[in-house]
Amino acid sequence: MPLQRNIFGNWCALMLLRGSKFVECACKMAAEPTREWDDEQLKSDDLPKKDLITFIQDNAAHSFLSEHKLLGNIKNVAKTAKKEQLIVAYNQLFESKRFKGTEVEEVTQNVKAVKIEDKPKKEEEPVIDEGPPKFTKSVLKKGDKTNFPKKGDVVGCWYTGTLEDGTVFDTNIPTTARKKKQTKPLTFKVGLGKVIRGWDEGLLTMSKGETARLEIEPEWAYGRKGLPDSKIPPNAKLIFEVELVAID
Repeated sequence: MPLQRNIFGNWCALMLLRGSKFVECACKMAAEPTREWDDEQLKSDDLPKKDLITFIQDNAAHSFLSEHKLLGNIKNVAKTAKKEQLIVAYNQLFESKRFKGTEVEEVTQNVKAVKIEDKPKKEEEPVIDEGPPKFTKSVLKKGDKTNFPKKGDVVGCWYTGTLEDGTVFDTNIPTTARKKKQTKPLTFKVGLGKVIRGWDEGLLTMSKGETARLEIEPEWAYGRKGLPDSKIPPNAKLIFEVELVAID
């Protein structure tokens, strides 16, 4: 910061950091002022309170003025301060020698400083290496290779699910073409866990109109428990033939 001349003609400036405030300080380089009035003159009615207040405010350290409640507009101080109080402050000023510039004083107290909050560091989630995908895909019929579903899209599918031995455990394809026209394909929001993971991951790689064979390992299917109600045994590898017919 640039140096500033104080009322005694000395060049001095200092910046301290106290808590969250910057405090501008004057250094101990000031000359001592001389007494303007003796005891008799101080008690005289000819000496107005405003002159005493002006002298003290011009020459006393900020902390001294604060202690004696002499900070602020001269007129306002004169309304509340008694003459006797001002005389005591005047004499104590010379006894204590707490003049402006003779001690570190806070000139600026309410300068706003940027408060840096200690935000707790977010713990980085460990990256789990799951190894290669737990499914394989074989394209049986190519799609448009343009329209691929994104997470949250509603997809429509025809499918047939079988075990490794060829046993069909589920399908939504009607037995006749006439019934297929009257039936709607399975629809769901892809990539959100609405179906087994093998389906979620596999369908995100397919384009509209594509038919694919998905061979899904147990980890991305029904795992160790299987799905007894659908005749899927524990640790079963599942094979699906899926046609992606709609993306919304």
